[in-house]
Amino acid sequence: MSESARVQRRGVIAAAVGGAALGGLGGATVAASGRTSSPAPPQRADRIAFHGPRQAGIQTPAQAHLLLLGINLDRPARDPLRRLLALLSDDAARLTQGLGALADTEPELAQDPARLTITFGLSHRLLAAVGGRPGPVIEPMKTDRLRPRWGQTDLLVQLGADSLTSLAHARAVLTKDLRTLATLAWVQTGFRNPAGAGGGSMRNLMGQVDGTVNPRTAAEFDDLVWDRDGGTEVVLRRIEMDLEAWERADREARDFALGRRQDTGAPLTGRHELDPPDFAAKDQAGFAVIDPASHLRRARGSATGPQFLRRGYNYDDAVGGAGEGSGLLFLAYARSLARQYLPAQRRIDHLDLLNRWLRTVGSAAYWVPPGAERGSYVGAGLFKEKTR
Repeated sequence: MSESARVQRRGVIAAAVGGAALGGLGGATVAASGRTSSPAPPQRADRIAFHGPRQAGIQTPAQAHLLLLGINLDRPARDPLRRLLALLSDDAARLTQGLGALADTEPELAQDPARLTITFGLSHRLLAAVGGRPGPVIEPMKTDRLRPRWGQTDLLVQLGADSLTSLAHARAVLTKDLRTLATLAWVQTGFRNPAGAGGGSMRNLMGQVDGTVNPRTAAEFDDLVWDRDGGTEVVLRRIEMDLEAWERADREARDFALGRRQDTGAPLTGRHELDPPDFAAKDQAGFAVIDPASHLRRARGSATGPQFLRRGYNYDDAVGGAGEGSGLLFLAYARSLARQYLPAQRRIDHLDLLNRWLRTVGSAAYWVPPGAERGSYVGAGLFKEKTR
């Protein structure tokens, strides 16, 4: 893309942020420059709506591939953040609907979005800098082995799709928006079997089912995930697995540490993955069938149902000699991470048999703003701006 094209594009969006209607955030509107955008195509199964009261990519059924971008603003202040969110939202609105972004040099790559969703989250530090609401903060755990390269950033951009081509193109487009405004701190990629493949939850690289106890109904999402304004909080934990040591453990030891059967995902007191665990059950020797130190027992506590939304993606950076190992990108979404997620994490940190095979090397938390209506952008409410 030529420098003149970039300048023209930024002029269009910058003018829109200043008061004119955002040029074509999915609709056939006229930007400040007079350039008319293309109307949004009819909704199809491979296209997830970008606009709405809540951001897509959370209650949306999980896609096969994940791409996470950690971004730091060069100047964490209201005007740079407003301009960046407007640029990113404009691109996201187009890409998710199979349209090339403004000045997109490869618009053909956008034609098959493959259920592309693009979700934005803001850090506590950034929200404080712009005078916004408080953001979530997750204190380090004693079992953490955090590496600075996977640490907290100002902004999280979460992309999900069923096509790596769709993700690669979206990443290329979105990272162009960062020039002169922000810096890309890290990129994390993940993969999983599509939702429901094989009749159950996804499996992580240790062979375990992952994300069994999750909200499934709209009422559960409203109660556990979404706040009254349509936002939520998310924590990202990068969990490295010692797969060589795990392979040396026999199946009985694995099941005992997990509290579930690895083959079916059923609790040790049940037959099926979704069977409720019986923590009071004893074996013939009088010991608990599900050990109090097992992962299932520590993660659940006294809860009898879902506590928040768990979403995991595998990563394997050992491929190609990257040297970062393999593990799980664990995302947890909640109305309040402090009240819902942190109690479970502290129990696991204090005592969990699985900890001998796991180490958390990255941790970050963000507030996910409500969605954007047509003619506006994600985060506009921070700046007291109204949709035209």
